[in-house]
Amino acid sequence: MRLTFAWVIYRANSHDAEHEASCCVQELKALGVKVIPAMSGIESNPFPELLASNNSLPDIAIVLGGDGTVLGAARHLGIYNIPILSFNVGGNLGFLTHDHRLLKSQIIWKTILEDHFSIQHRMMLQARLNINPTEEITSRSKSHSSNKNETFWALNDFYFRAYRDDVSPTCTLQLEIDDESVDQYKGDGLILATPTGSTAYAMATGGPILHPDIEAIIVSAISPMSLSSRPVVVPPSSKLVIKPMGDQSRRIKLWKDGASGALLAPGDSCIVERAPHHAQMIVLEQSQSYYQTLTQKLRWAGSLANNHQASE
Repeated sequence: MRLTFAWVIYRANSHDAEHEASCCVQELKALGVKVIPAMSGIESNPFPELLASNNSLPDIAIVLGGDGTVLGAARHLGIYNIPILSFNVGGNLGFLTHDHRLLKSQIIWKTILEDHFSIQHRMMLQARLNINPTEEITSRSKSHSSNKNETFWALNDFYFRAYRDDVSPTCTLQLEIDDESVDQYKGDGLILATPTGSTAYAMATGGPILHPDIEAIIVSAISPMSLSSRPVVVPPSSKLVIKPMGDQSRRIKLWKDGASGALLAPGDSCIVERAPHHAQMIVLEQSQSYYQTLTQKLRWAGSLANNHQASE
């Protein structure tokens, strides 16, 4: 890999991540690589400034944190095809990250320079709002109106939930797939997930786990009131349209990978499709397989997971 410029993105409010970021910066600079470190978190999004203030894009983005930090990076960098190399430093499950101990390897950067890795192309989703132009602007929040022409990206999932739980924690959402009305979901909301997101929120609602090499979209209701509501998997070429139902007080919040997105009101709609780009995830030769990750992270076959850890 051509490695002359790198971003080191580290998790906010994590001393471990900040320390590892400092080490990475020093090691890369010693190799003659230009490096820009930046902190990323719920209240600190470095990507708009990074993308606006640099004339050139980095050859690689090194992400130090948990899955949330990686998801934030993927949402902003996927469209630019910037490869992401991630390590679980200060994170929780770490489905999308390498073991942080690999950072201690004396040959970690040599591995990158000599192309001893693969790049996994992970499907992403995009969401576009279709705002009802006849509704009075005074009935909307400022954030709602400012987002009406924005395109949102997600590596894990988009989900829709009631905006104001104090009004009602439940909502009604109509789903159309490829211009055909499919169902009205009544309950706590609706999730549209990628295979990567199949081990996240969608799994908690009883959705299936899909291997990341399979491209498809999972539709899963959140605590549906109907026992007939079941998760469904649709082709990646599908166009899904979600419409809030009810009176104007029944506004819906769109979330992208667990981060705030936009508001929708009855009369609006949200179109969700496969994104035209993928997240470029670097996979090192030393990383464990997807099935080993599932066994370890989900505590499947506990004795096998314990034996695997004991052998390391």
